[in-house]
Amino acid sequence: MGDIGNIIIADILPIFAIMILGYLGGKLHKFDNDQMQGLNKVVLDIALPAALFLSITKATREMLFSDLPLTLVSLVVVIGMFMLSFFLCWKMFKHNIAEAGVCALIAGSPTIGFLGFAVLDPVFGTGTQTGLVVAIVAIIVNAITIPIGFYLVNKGLNAEAAGKTKLAATGTAAVAGKGTPAAPAPAKKAHNSNLDAVIKSLKQPVVWVPILAVVMVLVGIKFPAELDPCFSLIAKANSGLAVFAAGIALSTVKFSLGKETIWNVFYRNLLTPAIGLALGLVCGIHGVMLQMFVLAIALPPAFSGIIISSRYNIYVREGASTVAVSTLVFAATMPLWIVVTPMIEHLFGA
Repeated sequence: MGDIGNIIIADILPIFAIMILGYLGGKLHKFDNDQMQGLNKVVLDIALPAALFLSITKATREMLFSDLPLTLVSLVVVIGMFMLSFFLCWKMFKHNIAEAGVCALIAGSPTIGFLGFAVLDPVFGTGTQTGLVVAIVAIIVNAITIPIGFYLVNKGLNAEAAGKTKLAATGTAAVAGKGTPAAPAPAKKAHNSNLDAVIKSLKQPVVWVPILAVVMVLVGIKFPAELDPCFSLIAKANSGLAVFAAGIALSTVKFSLGKETIWNVFYRNLLTPAIGLALGLVCGIHGVMLQMFVLAIALPPAFSGIIISSRYNIYVREGASTVAVSTLVFAATMPLWIVVTPMIEHLFGA
């Protein structure tokens, strides 16, 4: 359990320290809204894409296909729980599509890029299996769920804008109906909101950069290690700036420990790894590989979600509160899953 204490001190505690600094900076008005948006833009358009590119291109095609059951289970669990989080937030908590998309990026995605190796290496060692689990889960989170999340956010924002335009047009027609006849509305070209949302998403560096990196991995193009420093310098700023910005975002809203935050934390820290454990056992994943996989998907929420939330001012209160509480609760659920996973595996005779 000494390794767990070291992880909490070295990796979990700094998250809260930086988040508190951001919170104080916001409360003391050291950062106004324009400065906060500038910070978010640096993270979302530059630092995060650089970090995603480096983390994905470190993987190889052989890694992805060396353990096909792990890859397939990771795909099903990560994408399935992401979409389920979106659907439940949309239908159960009555949020719009954009808000539910941000919720899925937070409650449905683990921060594998930031805490993956930091948590798994001290517990399981620095062998190739650790790198395999982190690489597979990271590629799915970064190259699939982030683009899907951005698409949902853009689709929701487009629908909201279209609704406002329609409402304004209806109001104008109503006013005109009282007096002078309204001029005929100009003909508009057919508008495909889904296609528009896809195009807007693909224009974002945080979407097309990880997709490009995955294509490079699949076709076997190796990014030269000598060029890593060109990206790593700004990529290293990603996590710290993201957590700091989350603290500022939290300072602008009232902290929420309501039923939605509690549900999101339960979903991220307990339900997702439990489903991953069950599906992993059914699909024949055993031993250390299963334990690493369960712990990887039990990590706190991905920081990219709260950055997108803050950038578009969507789902900020619930999102920032979920990140803070889930990270704190992870200090308890991390040792829980380390102990419980082999016990359940033994119980079912695996």
